[in-house]
Amino acid sequence: MRQTIACVTIAMILTGCGGKKSSLLLERHAMGPLTESPLVGQRVAWQFEPATQTQEQRKIEVTATFASTQFLSKLFSDRALFGPYAGPNPYFLENLVFYVKVANRSDKRILINPIEFALVDNRGNQYSTINEDYVTALAEARAPMGTVTRGVIEDARPGYFGVGLPIGKLVNTKPQGRFALIKQSSLQRGLLYPGVVHDGLIAFWSPAKGTVSVRLLVTNVKTDFDANDVPQTTLEFPFTFNALNQ
Repeated sequence: MRQTIACVTIAMILTGCGGKKSSLLLERHAMGPLTESPLVGQRVAWQFEPATQTQEQRKIEVTATFASTQFLSKLFSDRALFGPYAGPNPYFLENLVFYVKVANRSDKRILINPIEFALVDNRGNQYSTINEDYVTALAEARAPMGTVTRGVIEDARPGYFGVGLPIGKLVNTKPQGRFALIKQSSLQRGLLYPGVVHDGLIAFWSPAKGTVSVRLLVTNVKTDFDANDVPQTTLEFPFTFNALNQ
């Protein structure tokens, strides 16, 4: 009887847990026409030119680089940067990634917030940045169900039903290495004081195949703070990248 219940429980795990997507993946991937929704966030191996661009306003220098799969593979394999977490590129072809460097060469503080950055394509879609939670949700959705269930069954111990099911382990399956790499490499929000140079990665859902160009908007860079810490100036750095693989 106990073995029967245990088998039913395992069968429920096999059939129920594997097909459920995170709610993060059910969101629309871009603000744009509904007809475009099924087309964005698909697997595309992009190539853009120019690969790197630099702009300067009010002695604030911003460099934006398209992060190709080759760029990302080389970056994340660097043990000097990531130590024990160094390894495969944690992003997918469903993601479009840029490396952004901000150098504050002015004599004033500036505030950057990558959450406010945007990507606009020539098809009328606007994309917001995505964080590590979206990428790990995608990784978990694409992981073979056998990988999860095998770990559960192998770790099972004798229990009331004859098999102890480590449900906590099943739920907590976030790939730590992928999560750590994205956290450690992401461009961070915060104040940059004079002389500070900050860099990192930002990611979006991939535009639809057939996209001709995209504009990366490094926007709402705030400066000229008054005595009440209210910024008097807001800057925007637009970068246009043209697709080569269309």
